[in-house]
Amino acid sequence: MALQSLQRGDNPSQLAAVQVIVALDADVLLLTGIDYDLHGDTISALEKRLAEAGAPYRYRLPLRPNTGIATGLDLDGNGILGEPRDAQGYGRWSGEGGMAILSRLPIDTAHIRDFSGLLWADLPGNMMPPDTSAAQLLSSTGAYEVPITMPDGSSLRLLAYYASPPIFDGPEDRNGRRNHDETAFWLRLLAGDLAFKPPEPPFVILGQSNLDPADGGGRKQAITALLRHSALQDPAPRGQSMRHDPGQSGDAALDTALYPKIGGLRVEVILPSKDLHVSGAGVVWPPDADPTAATLTAASRHHPLWVDLAP
Repeated sequence: MALQSLQRGDNPSQLAAVQVIVALDADVLLLTGIDYDLHGDTISALEKRLAEAGAPYRYRLPLRPNTGIATGLDLDGNGILGEPRDAQGYGRWSGEGGMAILSRLPIDTAHIRDFSGLLWADLPGNMMPPDTSAAQLLSSTGAYEVPITMPDGSSLRLLAYYASPPIFDGPEDRNGRRNHDETAFWLRLLAGDLAFKPPEPPFVILGQSNLDPADGGGRKQAITALLRHSALQDPAPRGQSMRHDPGQSGDAALDTALYPKIGGLRVEVILPSKDLHVSGAGVVWPPDADPTAATLTAASRHHPLWVDLAP
């Protein structure tokens, strides 16, 4: 989402996204693919649209991404400097396609932890190609711990991330390796293998992994291990589309996005810690005949997934 079109209100995809968010009626919402700016004007413009549609969010937090941050290096090795793929994360400008949180509950901004500055080389057991610059950050977009203050005064920590797609590279599989390691980061954090202290429960790991554990390309080890981690629970949110992709082995009801020539993939996750009680979960993906299906398609190739947590 971009600021100018949100202010004008003339982008059909953004208008559809507003309808989807209003219908979702979430207390806390992580958005990916929203542009970041220093003063939070983009997320404020979106919240204004939501408020006008009857769904105000009092608390909002833009998360600064690594996208578009110049390195001064030829990271893609094509002999040209300053291109989007030479940035810390792919981006035509600093902040393109970042993350943001909308919340009806207070965000404890004083205790946010930003893991986005971790060097890829500093991740134990990393899969960096040998010729990767030592200056390359692990997170293509970002990884954060954001505490949400619950009505009883306790904290629920959101461990939010947005990983690189495991494609758009060469035989060195640089993006595939980085995608794997962006998810492996959470495994290392939970294990206490990093300089960062492991998160205190209760917490929820959520975001766009950009990797299906069963279908599509990419290295599956880290996402498979995360989904099965003993400290987490996978509510396995399901949609109602009744879709089926020939040649795929995964359960299509778990898909969260639809890609041309590939089909449906499960590329977003919400994984609560074991101590939380999950009272419901789902993917907002109705059958094509449903009146809301066209709005969802217009909003994004990605479909919202949700998890209800009971006290």
